[in-house]
Amino acid sequence: MTIVVGYTPTEPGRAALASAIAEGAHRRQPLVVVNTSRGDALADPGFAQPADLDWARACLEEAGVDFTIRQEVRGHEASEEVLEVAREVEASLIVIGIRRRTAVGKMLMGSNAHRILMNAPCPVLAVKAGGHD
Repeated sequence: MTIVVGYTPTEPGRAALASAIAEGAHRRQPLVVVNTSRGDALADPGFAQPADLDWARACLEEAGVDFTIRQEVRGHEASEEVLEVAREVEASLIVIGIRRRTAVGKMLMGSNAHRILMNAPCPVLAVKAGGHD
């Protein structure tokens, strides 16, 4: 089995990666790190730059877990990419980072995190960045 982690170069994304590394080490399962962009914006803060991927790779190597990093730009929402990879690798777990939402944001909840939680083919671990919420 494999653990899929949705990674963005943000505090919640780094928290998700750290939790996925811990789960991978504990379960002795490889990780597939997914970073994506729809590609329709000039600057996408969720799309990892080479330095962000180098940092993620160093963390994964230091932890000694087997991993693959997939970075996609195919015009899909991040949730679609994560769910597609999870189905493809028959994931045992999906790990995502979440951020605090306003009351209106909670009511609307049209987020990628919500779509992953509702449509995942396996359990989902939703991680908040520590110390801020």
